[in-house]
Amino acid sequence: MTDKNLDERTVYEAGCHCGTVRFTLRLTDGLRTARRCNCSYCRMRGAVAVSANLDDIKVTQGEDALTLYRFNTGEAKHYFCSQCGIYTFHQRRSSPHQYGVNVACIEGMSPFDFAEVPVNEGRMHPKDRAGGGSVVAGWLRYQANPEADPS
Repeated sequence: MTDKNLDERTVYEAGCHCGTVRFTLRLTDGLRTARRCNCSYCRMRGAVAVSANLDDIKVTQGEDALTLYRFNTGEAKHYFCSQCGIYTFHQRRSSPHQYGVNVACIEGMSPFDFAEVPVNEGRMHPKDRAGGGSVVAGWLRYQANPEADPS
């Protein structure tokens, strides 16, 4: 018999740049969900996001400092620290039961930890596309310069 309350997924600590907002999270499928989007907003924001279910994020500090931004249909809810301006997470329009979480907010992680990240076609949202579903528009690649290693 399996205990449904037993969740063996890793609990990550996360927060904004200034430390005002702190939260914990569990990822839906580890780092395999890492991606970017090329919609008008995400293109400017530039974050790599990973997936967490709504009930898998707990704001432990600074909830009152989170600022909400919505655009276009207003369905997606993008949250930022009102002090330092860092995007922390957003409730997705395409999957309203999930948050996209800024990888750079997770302790010990960086968007530069990924050699390649798929970029979803967001200029035409999956909910607005005939047949729906996500389409990969391309891949963002990062290759470190060994000569720039600070160690």
